[in-house]
Amino acid sequence: MNILIIGSGGRESAFAYKISKSPKLNKLFIAPGNAGTGQYGENVSLKITDFQAIGEFALSNNIEIVLVGPEEPLVKGIHDYFLSHDELKTIAVIGPERLGAQLEGSKDFSKEFMIRHEIPTAAFKSFDKTNLQEGLQYLETQKLPIVLKADGLAQGKGVLILDSYEEAKAELNAMISDAKFGEASQLVVVEEFLQGIELSVFVLTDGKDYKVLPSAKDYKRIGEGDTGLNTGGMGSVSPVPFADKAFLDKVEQRIIKPTIDGLKKDNIPYKGFIFIGLMNVDGEPFVIEYNVRMGDPETESVLVRIESDLVDLLQGVANEDLAERSFTVSDKTAATVMIVSGGYPGKYEVGKEISNIENVKKSLVFHAGTKLEGTQVLTAGGRVLAITALEDDLFSALQQATADAGRVFFQGKTFRTDIGFDLI
Repeated sequence: MNILIIGSGGRESAFAYKISKSPKLNKLFIAPGNAGTGQYGENVSLKITDFQAIGEFALSNNIEIVLVGPEEPLVKGIHDYFLSHDELKTIAVIGPERLGAQLEGSKDFSKEFMIRHEIPTAAFKSFDKTNLQEGLQYLETQKLPIVLKADGLAQGKGVLILDSYEEAKAELNAMISDAKFGEASQLVVVEEFLQGIELSVFVLTDGKDYKVLPSAKDYKRIGEGDTGLNTGGMGSVSPVPFADKAFLDKVEQRIIKPTIDGLKKDNIPYKGFIFIGLMNVDGEPFVIEYNVRMGDPETESVLVRIESDLVDLLQGVANEDLAERSFTVSDKTAATVMIVSGGYPGKYEVGKEISNIENVKKSLVFHAGTKLEGTQVLTAGGRVLAITALEDDLFSALQQATADAGRVFFQGKTFRTDIGFDLI
């Protein structure tokens, strides 16, 4: 079959790698892709939110499955677009319709969903211009630190953790009155701070049944020892050592099953991935947030551990018979180290030539922010390459991925050498 992947990052590179191995695949397209995805399929110059162009391409190339990588096209309704056109609605879109995508598109929507279906999460209250004064007073009743979340999509920058009431009041005012995050912060969720250790659990569902994919932990801070500014993710590991069977059983019973059942009860059609950001608080799982797609860089660690044919699983989603599909996961450990541009996540330069990728022999290299100019591979983003090693144990995987990250070169490159070592 012919498959189209939407997106251009490390997540989409990992999807392309995994899908390219399927005996069911005829031809793979990636829109727009990057300098590395071309080795798995054909890159197509399409904008990820140009639904008309994507639809026309899908028809002219006999696409049977469209796998949507990033959240923006889902929140803007790419699935709905396909369903609303007779000639497109038979093409399977992996990713929820606009209503289901509100689990990520609106923090308030997702929190109300969790409360309604008794899914454990932090206490919260939402505020906008109409009740801003009430919100400022509410802050004084909360324990420090205080978490503020822009309701809408804010490119990963809409969450603030504040250590003083003065800061919290100033930021709440800036988010709502001064549109600090644009439309995304017209509504702000004030949330209880949960003290614990974070991890991510991933689910693939056909709307009726589900498969629990491997767990992962990512590392957001730019600096060693989890210091410095937040980024889109500097690395990840899978599985997560502290997420043992007893903990994951709690996650399935208290969070995953109520989430899938809640979607059914609320008549929210959902076909695709659910990325559940969790906090382990003294052995008890709480939901921090939902995302309606796979994470990045977690995907680079999760997919390499799935031994089953991913295309077969995607067909299970499309045909609503996922429960009948084979699903096995490797016992090995995957570790991903992200190589980023100098200056990231602040101002950084692009267009730097990347060399020595061919010297990486024992790890996989997933391109993220790269582009081709002739035969040269150039940097084209903040996060440039994801180096993933799959080994028998965590230490070996971390050692291999870190060593291989050191083999690649471009001007200004940086990466963390301590990813995952807090878990050993």
